[in-house]
Amino acid sequence: MEEDVKISKKKPSYPVSKALDTYLSNYGRNIDLPIFYSDLLRFQGAVEIYNDKDEDTLWIRVYYNEFDRDEINRSLKKVYSHLISDGGEWILKYLNVDAIDFCTFGNSKPFRIKVRNILNDNYTYFYVKKADASRIYGLELEHMLSPYSINFLVCRDTLIEEHISGIPGDEFIKNSLDNCLDSEKAQIAKEFVKFNERSMIRLLGDMRSYNYVIIPIHDFDHVVFKIRAIDFDQQSYEGNLKIYMPQFFKENYKMVQLVQDKIQNESIEQYKIEERSIVAKRIISFQNRVDALLKCMVSDEISNEKHITRLKEDIYNYTLDVNFKKSNTMGEIVKNALDFVKRNYESVKAR
Repeated sequence: MEEDVKISKKKPSYPVSKALDTYLSNYGRNIDLPIFYSDLLRFQGAVEIYNDKDEDTLWIRVYYNEFDRDEINRSLKKVYSHLISDGGEWILKYLNVDAIDFCTFGNSKPFRIKVRNILNDNYTYFYVKKADASRIYGLELEHMLSPYSINFLVCRDTLIEEHISGIPGDEFIKNSLDNCLDSEKAQIAKEFVKFNERSMIRLLGDMRSYNYVIIPIHDFDHVVFKIRAIDFDQQSYEGNLKIYMPQFFKENYKMVQLVQDKIQNESIEQYKIEERSIVAKRIISFQNRVDALLKCMVSDEISNEKHITRLKEDIYNYTLDVNFKKSNTMGEIVKNALDFVKRNYESVKAR
């Protein structure tokens, strides 16, 4: 870790293009919603939310007048039905909207909706955000190229995202990492190497520790830890290649130390190749869908000329693949990055 990289102070929100809207419709992501992000902004008051250590979470719990609340609650339950179930209204009588929270931090300023089943008190969350093309491309690439499927819906200027469960990376690093067994630390280090490689391949930026979660999975004789991205706002926007490598953020310094302490250089290279091969297999498996998404992305405006110029030069210096120098849009850079991974996988496999 040579330096702490910095992202742009404010990334603009890019509108959903007609081509992307058509793509979302073709793959069941675009539906008519009964409520929009702007509707939730009509709250009448709010209170700050603190955690169990009495620290400000930067979320506020919002309230609506009685008339708006009834309409909003019913609409949010319908959204839940579309996101989680078959979209039918039969489920609404079993649901209650327990809380609507608003985040005052970050670009997307999401609403977090807590929905509870009144029969057994099981509850879950989903998020209502302002639709941003960058984030949508990030979600789709995550769904196709990562080990994890992801559920979201789009309607005009509103994005609905499912909640991704796990321990926030910053909390895990601060409170749990030091207490892990040596074998667990080695497994976490391996997973971070793979997560770092996966983020770079598909150009998902800003994976600081609070933008991913650690998921402990209990196997029959040990615990396996997985790392999963939860924020896709910085999908292929920045010009500095290091921003797409989690290892260069100071918030991940302890994870980088762990890799240095637990993983030999030969194994690091092995895990990188493994991850590139897995991503290549996913590209091949989702080939038609990936091609359709990239066709939208290549013609879309999701960054600026300064960032495009720097990033294609950075990646050319990293790969020596002349195709990157020929890229004119951020979408073309992503397309060439995925083509590079797939081409190298197929050429090694053919030997």
